[in-house]
Order: sequence, then C-alpha cells, then structure tokens
Amino acid sequence: MKLFCAVFTALCVVLFPTPQQTPAQPLVETPPPIMWPVRLPILMYHYVEYVEDKGDTIRQSLNISPYTFDAQIKTLADAEYTFLTAKEVGELFDKKRSRLPEKTVLITFDDGYRDFYTDVFPILKKYNAKATVYMIAGFVGYKNNLTEKQLKEIAASGLVDIGAHTVHHVGLKHVSPDEMEKEVTESKKILEDVINQPVVSFAYPNGEYDDEAITFVRQAGFTTAVTTTPGIENGVENRFSLFRLRSGGRTGEALLQYLNHQTDFKPW
Repeated sequence: MKLFCAVFTALCVVLFPTPQQTPAQPLVETPPPIMWPVRLPILMYHYVEYVEDKGDTIRQSLNISPYTFDAQIKTLADAEYTFLTAKEVGELFDKKRSRLPEKTVLITFDDGYRDFYTDVFPILKKYNAKATVYMIAGFVGYKNNLTEKQLKEIAASGLVDIGAHTVHHVGLKHVSPDEMEKEVTESKKILEDVINQPVVSFAYPNGEYDDEAITFVRQAGFTTAVTTTPGIENGVENRFSLFRLRSGGRTGEALLQYLNHQTDFKPW
C-alpha cells in the first residue's frame, strides 16, 4: 500500500506539476510631467578667441577668451549641470523626451565663426559638453566662418547641434514676407544638405522677430527658436522666442549664483 501511494504521488507530480510563480516585475517609475516654464538657462556666445585687432571694438565686445570659456564649462561640469542642445529641448517640448535633469544649461553660438572649430570645439570635447551653433547658411566657407568640412565634423561628433541663422544674416523685421520666408526656409535646406542631418532650431539675427517671423519658422519645420531677449524662464509657450543670457566673464561661484538665483536680467 505504501508503495502504491508513493508511485501515485510521483505520477501526480509529473502529470500535474505545481504552477511556477512568475517573479514580480520591478515597477517602472513614470516621471512626473514637466511643468513649463522652468529655469532653463541658455547662454549666448559669438567669439571665443584672443582678439588680435584691438581696433575691432565690436569683436572685442562679443568675445570671451578661451581661458574664460574653459573655466565656465568646467564650472558647469563640476556643478553637475547637464548640457542639452536646442534639438533636445525641442524633443522635451514635444514629449519625445520625458526627463528634464534638475540642472540643465544650453551653450549656444551665433553666426558660425571659425574659432568655434579651433578654440571652442576642443574645450567641449575636453568636458564632453554639448552645444548648438547657429550658422549663417550663406556664409559657410567664407573667411573667418566655418567650412563645410568643419561643419560636417562637428555635426558628426554627437556634441554639436547645428541650427540655422538665416541665409544672409538679415533682420527679419525689415524685409518683405517673401524674403523672410526665403531666408528662413532656405537656411534650413542649405545646412541640411551640408551636414546630412535635420536642422531644427533657429536663431533670429540681431534678435529681431515678430509674429510673422515666428509663423515662417514654425512652418519651415523648426522646433525651437532663440532670441537675444535676456531671461531664464523658458517653456513650451515661448518655444519660438526662447530667452538667452550672456555669461560675461563670470566663472566659479559667480556664474553659479547668476544661473541659480538671479532673477533680474538686464538688456545687453
């Protein structure tokens, strides 16, 4: 009898195995929605070099020395800022990205001068920092401007996002609607043909824009546009008129205080 029971029990185990428990799946944390606007500093630069022509007062007024720029990027990297590109910010606005790091900053350059390649790009690589360059599409290869080869290299690096800055750097408020549309749409196409990547952010020359310019920028397929209006609160509502700041010579704690606590930003 005992033998029969043992055989019967073994047979039941084979024929009717105990269901396996499915291991509990870890919960996937869903990030909370981003409540725009947020404190999102966008720093604006033009030249980063040692200006040799002391008579070029405009160049000097728009210039940051490589030493100072290096110190600024080091300050931000040491403070654990996340460097975003304008393209990535557009993806946040469109909910193609869900996480906005606690401390973020955008480094932007207008016009596309050659010192970006010779002086800025090595510093970005040194700190693995991202940046956006707003290139005047019709000036590619001109004296003192980035060449096609340089544009292709920096665009392929994964660190630099190429944006458009019109074809001829014209103030959009001072041209006809047809010319405005042409300057906006053709700048995008020219640059995309050079780098073989989407160009999705735009910078208004001299910071000049109006509702009509915003309409053409949006219709051309850009996802963001930056101004020269000083400010730090940016979001979906002003995605085509984003505020920017000049860092000046601030480094270290002075730069961090400027980005983290200052609220009154004076016009340039």
